[in-house]
Amino acid sequence: MSASLRIDNARLPGEVSTVNLLVRDGVIQSMGSGPLAESADMVIDASDLTLLPGFVDLCCNLREPGNGQKGNIASETRAAARGGFTTVCASPDTSPVNDSGAVTNLIRDVARTRAAIRVLPVGAATRGLAGELLSDMVGLSSAGCVAFSNGSQAMANARILRRCMAYARTFDLTLMLQPVNQALAADGYAHDGKVAARLGLLGVPEVAETAAVMEMLLLAEETGVRLHLGQLSCARSVDMVADARQRGVAVTADVAMHQLLFTEEALSGFDSRYHVVPPLRTEADRKALLKGVEGGVIDAIVSQHQPHDSAAKQAPLGVSEPGLSTVESVFSMGLSLVERKELSLAALVRALTDGPASVVGAAVGLERGGEASFSLWDLEGQWQATPNSVQSRGLHVPVSGPALSGVAHWTVCEGQVAYRLG
Repeated sequence: MSASLRIDNARLPGEVSTVNLLVRDGVIQSMGSGPLAESADMVIDASDLTLLPGFVDLCCNLREPGNGQKGNIASETRAAARGGFTTVCASPDTSPVNDSGAVTNLIRDVARTRAAIRVLPVGAATRGLAGELLSDMVGLSSAGCVAFSNGSQAMANARILRRCMAYARTFDLTLMLQPVNQALAADGYAHDGKVAARLGLLGVPEVAETAAVMEMLLLAEETGVRLHLGQLSCARSVDMVADARQRGVAVTADVAMHQLLFTEEALSGFDSRYHVVPPLRTEADRKALLKGVEGGVIDAIVSQHQPHDSAAKQAPLGVSEPGLSTVESVFSMGLSLVERKELSLAALVRALTDGPASVVGAAVGLERGGEASFSLWDLEGQWQATPNSVQSRGLHVPVSGPALSGVAHWTVCEGQVAYRLG
């Protein structure tokens, strides 16, 4: 790998002038509009390419340790690099679950030698993600976990949730929880609305999320914990987060990109690709989520990347495994929203960089002396996500027919080339 790298003639979003960078030892040593005289081991002519800070993903399932046929740290971080990500938070729902320092160390060791980009482990908040006994979060933090989650599983009851928050607050740990009232969600797998009624699908009512959001916000207000609500799907959830912030609650939130693009109508053809948790909801919810991102109430957009083998998604809708293979197409899907004037480019980039970075304390940005993690994009270029074109082992991509805008040409993580087109 190159010890030094020079980027010539790159564009910045919304600016006409170009910028040049010199990277040495993983740090941006020089940056400006004037030409750089210094030589470098590698020189990239970035004419007509847009320079963006490296993206940060707060929810990415790398499948390692676990079922290798679904993916592994090497394959899924290559896919993430192709999508412009330079940092991904590895979800704790591995096999075995990341609820011990031994598993955390295994993830970090494998990532150190095989990952294309930086991997930040997220520890399990409860043992085995069962929602009953708290994990050794202090020990997991010492092993390298940056935050704690219970995956898509709910806590057994409010008493355990309150105890978990109090524990995290005592040791200044961040909780990243997906709000769901399991008793209300039951065995549902679609939004409890008109599409589920027409097709005879088992529905998950909106209140299964909003009741959990309210409970978590009230307990966070009492305990003072640093709370991050993951993968919101309802308009009322956005409103409750905004209200809680006005009261001074230390809460941040994210939304999965597919929730900003699709609605319950995606299930009309019984397409098991769109079996996701939480389920795709109404057009009104989608627009409220977009407004939340634009206004900053929702801090981050995540991939919620969940690669599966073909058999897991080819099963009938109700028994298929939930999740989409998205990490390569997140930014391109976001650009489609920009093209439709439903989201600004500035809000899209912020929700993929500064927003998520602030949740886990990661460094992003493009400045002299800063870490050299960035990507170079042809924003006008187009590509198609097909089984032959994706890097991930999960082939169940959300957009497989129409061409997607935005082609990543280079991704650089800590000064090293993590991805290059072709």
